[in-house]
Amino acid sequence: MPVYHAPVADTLFVMNDVLGLERYNNLPAFAEVSPDVLEAVLGEAGRFAEDVFFPLNQSGDREGCHRAEDGSVTTPKGYREAYARFREAGWGGLSAEAAYGGQGLPHTLAAAVNEFLSSANMAFAMYPGLTRGAIAALQLHGTDEQKQLYLPKMVDGIWTGTMNLTEPHCGTDLGLLRTKAVPEGDGSYRITGQKIFISAGEHDLSDNIIHLVLARIEGSPEGVKGISLFVVPKFLPDASGEAGARNSLSCGSIEEKMGIHANATCVMNYDGATGWLVGEADKGLRAMFTMMNEARLGVGVQGLAISEIAYQNAVAYARERIQGRSLSGTKAPDKKADPIIVHPDVRRMLMTIRAINEAGRALILWTALKGDLFHLSDDAKEREAADDWMGLMTPVIKGVLTDKGFDNTVMAQQVFGGHGYIAEWGMEQYVRDARIAQIYEGANGIQALDLVGRKLALNNGRAIQAFFAEVGAFCEAHRADERMAPFTKGLKKGLNDLQAATLWLMGNAMTKPDNAGAASTDYMHLFGLVALGYMWGQMAKAANDKLAGGETSDTAFLEAKLATGRFFMDRIMPESSAHLARISSGSTSTMALDAASF
Repeated sequence: MPVYHAPVADTLFVMNDVLGLERYNNLPAFAEVSPDVLEAVLGEAGRFAEDVFFPLNQSGDREGCHRAEDGSVTTPKGYREAYARFREAGWGGLSAEAAYGGQGLPHTLAAAVNEFLSSANMAFAMYPGLTRGAIAALQLHGTDEQKQLYLPKMVDGIWTGTMNLTEPHCGTDLGLLRTKAVPEGDGSYRITGQKIFISAGEHDLSDNIIHLVLARIEGSPEGVKGISLFVVPKFLPDASGEAGARNSLSCGSIEEKMGIHANATCVMNYDGATGWLVGEADKGLRAMFTMMNEARLGVGVQGLAISEIAYQNAVAYARERIQGRSLSGTKAPDKKADPIIVHPDVRRMLMTIRAINEAGRALILWTALKGDLFHLSDDAKEREAADDWMGLMTPVIKGVLTDKGFDNTVMAQQVFGGHGYIAEWGMEQYVRDARIAQIYEGANGIQALDLVGRKLALNNGRAIQAFFAEVGAFCEAHRADERMAPFTKGLKKGLNDLQAATLWLMGNAMTKPDNAGAASTDYMHLFGLVALGYMWGQMAKAANDKLAGGETSDTAFLEAKLATGRFFMDRIMPESSAHLARISSGSTSTMALDAASF
């Protein structure tokens, strides 16, 4: 049977010692966030994930969701009760504004809690996760009336939310969408069309489901310039603001999926459903991208979360499974064989997963803090820099951490050998669940194109130049510190490769756009390596400073941190050279065959 223990100590190390969250106590959301409060909240969140979400993960996967003839959907056994406990504990409103019933804590803290919940049960955590994205879109783009009507109940969790973009004939290319909106003359619209792949589109966890739907108003331009966003509730709010008459929308079917079986992924039919415009007409993509960017960071968290629980189970198995003798001599003389954790190739897999997980966690929390600063800081320059970081890192976090997350679950499964292929052990579910994160909320190839095609050149390259300067300054500041040499040397080499790749794209992508397309995924992963390496540099500095200060209570933890970081620099960071070589080879061989030759 699988196991899970929330990585509270590792998260606290990043928040307290690397990020130094106490430095931001002048900001409203951070005023009460002391180390003691962090430890209490994360400890309780970890226990909740372990005790409430995790026990339902395998059973929910086996049972799945079921649709009745009337279109209603039932979630797996135990989910309604667990969701009620989630609501009562207030986890869904952790970082929501107090004005709408939330606790007003930093998003950085909510991101950490989201990791724990997603590790424990990814399919279940998606229900409140989608609601958070819908809240963000309504909060930024909704009218005051819409905010007052929907947000308190969505923050409470008694109403949940979704996003409806994809149609049978179009996914990424939203300009092709056919769902139409007809104005009724009273401020409402009639929404007609079909949406597919709608996570949490129908279920029995909440009293109402608030759908955010992209549609084209009659007479609006074709393409993306004519798309608007509408709020379309499952039950129309009555005069008192409660769920009233059923709207003209339904779940036509539940998709038969590879993984995340406990989340109802629905085909949604809108048959003249009543909806209301969110934001400006024909400006729906701007509003929807608020939700999309929130979701993309959340999906990056899922990549880390599944990798973390797969790692924990692989470690537990490797400690217990005996097979063969160590190459360097017997390690368990009282047994007929040694535990497989002594074998270098098993160590290679476990250390690779661990090194990426720990740096990925730091990168997510670092970026979540930037999001908090963007919303809360009264320093315009700090807000601008935070926004630049968020824009640059969103495709990297989504693309790299989900690609690595899937690779890591496969490696963790490999540690189990044949048992990893058997459902009882849980590893095959993690592989199946991890796979979707590379696809939804914009497939990872699209994330790579977004990074190369849009984010690098934005504001004349201001964000990427700031990143180069920040990482370069860190390497220079610690160049003479022998304790930091294992980290700064590898990081500097990776940064040099990233800068060379960027210059190559600047010189070769404009004249031959296919060069950018062929290079984009390698560039995204090269960027990810440097970003993760920078996180290892920051963690190594924090660990070394604590050890130098004589904090002996954490010595084993800190030394393990440094050893893991050195493995990253020795065995993972050198991949930057291969990425650079592939990028600079251009697109000629990639595009050489005509379509008929495949």
